[in-house]
Amino acid sequence: MPQIPAHLCARKAHSCIMNMLLGIGNTLRRDDGIGCLVARRFSHAGWKAVECGTAPENFTAVVRRDRPDLLVLVDAADMGLAPGDLRRIPPEKIQDVGIGTHQLPLSHLIAFLAPDAGEIVFVGIQPESVADGEAISSTVMKGAERLMAAIRQGELDRIPLY
Repeated sequence: MPQIPAHLCARKAHSCIMNMLLGIGNTLRRDDGIGCLVARRFSHAGWKAVECGTAPENFTAVVRRDRPDLLVLVDAADMGLAPGDLRRIPPEKIQDVGIGTHQLPLSHLIAFLAPDAGEIVFVGIQPESVADGEAISSTVMKGAERLMAAIRQGELDRIPLY
């Protein structure tokens, strides 16, 4: 995916390619907060990151207003993998990997936002623990770092499908 230099990206009348990352999760349930942490830490030219917590549907207006070319949703997902492993999860498989801390099923959110984003990619990070607490495990943090590097390098497609 081509990157537009930051100095050319004035966002006047949606003139620049813009990508968006929505970080989803419950920051009070350890690794379930990894999507929020990614949104807080991710920064790259041509990208906007939004921390959504457990109610990403409250941020649909941002997506609808900005109409990103690529919308990436990041959340903890129980896929039966090693902690920190990443997978791109197609909409029809989202119900199979949910942690269950969201107000609205993510498959419904994706369907609702589909007309307003060029492409939508949901990336799940396998949690180690979703017990009460705020600390993210080190293996899940390493997975988040790999994800952010893949996004910056335009290599989301290298993340295996679930």
